[in-house]
Amino acid sequence: MSRGNEIKIIGNNLEIIQIEQVIKSLLVHYNKYGKVGENEVQSLLRKEEMDGCDEDDVILFGDKGIVIKPKTVNQKKLVATARKNDLVFAIGPAGTGKTYISVALAVRALKNKEVKKIVITRPAVEAGENLGFLPGDLKEKIDPYLRPIYDALDDMIPAEKLKYYYENHIIEVAPLAYMRGRTLNNAFILLDEAQNTTPMQTKMFLTRMGPSSKMIITGDKSQIDLPGNQKSGLVEALEILKDVQGIGFVELDGKDVMRHKLVGKIIDAYGKKDKS
Repeated sequence: MSRGNEIKIIGNNLEIIQIEQVIKSLLVHYNKYGKVGENEVQSLLRKEEMDGCDEDDVILFGDKGIVIKPKTVNQKKLVATARKNDLVFAIGPAGTGKTYISVALAVRALKNKEVKKIVITRPAVEAGENLGFLPGDLKEKIDPYLRPIYDALDDMIPAEKLKYYYENHIIEVAPLAYMRGRTLNNAFILLDEAQNTTPMQTKMFLTRMGPSSKMIITGDKSQIDLPGNQKSGLVEALEILKDVQGIGFVELDGKDVMRHKLVGKIIDAYGKKDKS
């Protein structure tokens, strides 16, 4: 409904946010080119509908038109494996895109209404730091551990829509301890940095999975930061579940690293040392 220079949008909160994003994009186009035609309007509306499409390996179109898709053979394997299995383990060193791709798959599932919510979690204790000895309130203590997740979501979802998802608990980002006692139905659930879980924590997480849910567990077996000689819950789970039907396993390596080209070589060099 328009009146003079005003446009009144009627609908639910999420629909209003989506239309607002289209209008903002049209204004950017107008300010740049001096006009907006029917083709531009139709193109933006199609883009909103296409978020989450499978064409040409695209997982989804992120915020500001960012094209998010797998870029390596093993990343493509992760996408394909997640399509076929409700539970997937994605194992590989830092920088291989396993977390980023997994978050993108979760966002696509939400946009396609395959799930009703996304739950992303990490162990809150890493690199020998205990939260009880860190300064600040709980959110201040936890946020640095969850920052990579927030950064990925920022790439994939416009700010206003993401705020709506957070406020309405459609997307939850929380430490692993918050999963205890819950059953997560119709959800896409991601456990990141799983190498730093204990066997008990891993079992607890795996048994949170409810009907119509999907789950991806990511981790790096070469960077276990558990104190003492504790066995990693991820390592144990891989041993116990390796022959269970319906569970997918994907290994990523130095060839999948999307950071500086030296990072892949460094990872391979350390891998050879660990095997010797």
